[in-house]
Amino acid sequence: MAESFSNQLKVFSQYLIPQHWVSLFMGRVADSNNKSVKNAFINWFIKKYDIDMSIAERQTAEEFDTFNDFFTRSLKDGVRPIAEDPKVIVNPADGKISQLGKIENGFIFQAKEHLFSAKTLLGGDEALAAPFKNGEFATVYLSPKDYHRVHMPMDGRLTQMIHVPGNLFSVNPLTARNVPNLFARNERVVAMFDTEIGPMAMVLVGATIVGSIETVWHGTITPPTRDKLKVWNYPIEDEVELKKGQEMGRFKLGSTVVLLFPENSLEWSKGMKAHAPTVMGSKLAYRT
Repeated sequence: MAESFSNQLKVFSQYLIPQHWVSLFMGRVADSNNKSVKNAFINWFIKKYDIDMSIAERQTAEEFDTFNDFFTRSLKDGVRPIAEDPKVIVNPADGKISQLGKIENGFIFQAKEHLFSAKTLLGGDEALAAPFKNGEFATVYLSPKDYHRVHMPMDGRLTQMIHVPGNLFSVNPLTARNVPNLFARNERVVAMFDTEIGPMAMVLVGATIVGSIETVWHGTITPPTRDKLKVWNYPIEDEVELKKGQEMGRFKLGSTVVLLFPENSLEWSKGMKAHAPTVMGSKLAYRT
């Protein structure tokens, strides 16, 4: 179905705006601790996006130091139970499956007729992408109303992290349908893990007005935005090991997580398909 003129205009305007400057400005606003400003902003946001604050540890605007503090809010213990079966791979975040399925000869389905390269997504390293050439992927979109911490789908030992500079297009469904190579052209943080089923990639994709991407082992990775790709290696002696369901990172004002798994390593859980809602800790797939 052809996009309406208004939708085409929304997409086209993203090519024109200074994406990084807008995102940096909004990040600073979101970090403001001016009480009247942040309280008004938080209350407006809760109402506009109908956010269920009953599951949050802190529930009123006054309890948060900044808008970003609210946006990355923690949840009450027990509201997101982690599937205990060791064969179960769990959803990494609250949100919605954008797309899910087979990686075909190194290419991942984005939307409509658009594909993007696993190699490009991971920063251009052919050896790093090789295990996923005919593997499996899941793309999880976090909307503004969702809980914005990202958790481990399964136990893993961190081996490498890569910050890949890029654009900051929106990652909503409209943009995914209309901007080629969206997830492989936006700024992103790639985390590579060794797991019991082989290597696993978790890619945290930035977007318009994403103020920051953080990981639990490093802290803030972006900003600043770099001109060149940056790689951090984590040898075994560094012991960065995370358990299934443990927090691994968070978005401030964003975004999307892309998971990559090796070939013949899993079977998707019943009901997990494009546009299906996700709840962190629930069944995403089963190890084979």
